[in-house]
Amino acid sequence: MYIFVANIATKMIPVNHTNVSDDIYLVKFCCDLPKCKGACCVAGDAGAPLEIEEINILQENLDEIIPYMTPEGIETIKEQGVFDYDATGNYVTPLVKGRECAFVYFVGKIAFCAIEKAFENKKIDFRKPVSCHLYPIRITSYQGFDALNYHKWSICNKALRKGSELNLPLYVFLKDSLIRKYGQAWYDELVKIIETMNKKKR
Repeated sequence: MYIFVANIATKMIPVNHTNVSDDIYLVKFCCDLPKCKGACCVAGDAGAPLEIEEINILQENLDEIIPYMTPEGIETIKEQGVFDYDATGNYVTPLVKGRECAFVYFVGKIAFCAIEKAFENKKIDFRKPVSCHLYPIRITSYQGFDALNYHKWSICNKALRKGSELNLPLYVFLKDSLIRKYGQAWYDELVKIIETMNKKKR
């Protein structure tokens, strides 16, 4: 789940049909689930952004996902369907009474994704919405290009601390999800540009 607050990028890096904030390589980040307890799936004022193709995928695979959901989440989906709208009219996952994403389930106090659980158990071949897989990168689509920005949220402070300890740049932490979204060639070009920029700083 996300609070839709944009960050102002200090510099944008053009990579093919995208503009990438320099935060993507300057920020060190690594999720620390035991400490944050999956708060990004619970806190906020709207569900996870959905692409229209993902709505169809969720509808087609719902029977395989439901066994991993909570009773409250199942009831929400039955009442609202697999998607809702945020304040700006964009598609998002529904919320359970304004709280957690309807697709969340809990192990102890830690939130997990029922969609991803079905994927991990090889029940479906869709991992989870790409917006979740890419977080904390947020994508804004314009005519002819996408803008990729780092979304700073206080609930991820522990991820910043862990990322700094591991010296793990955000674009490396999110390698798999970036390749999923834009492809290997795009990611290789991003890495090449970042490496060139780093060399110039030395």
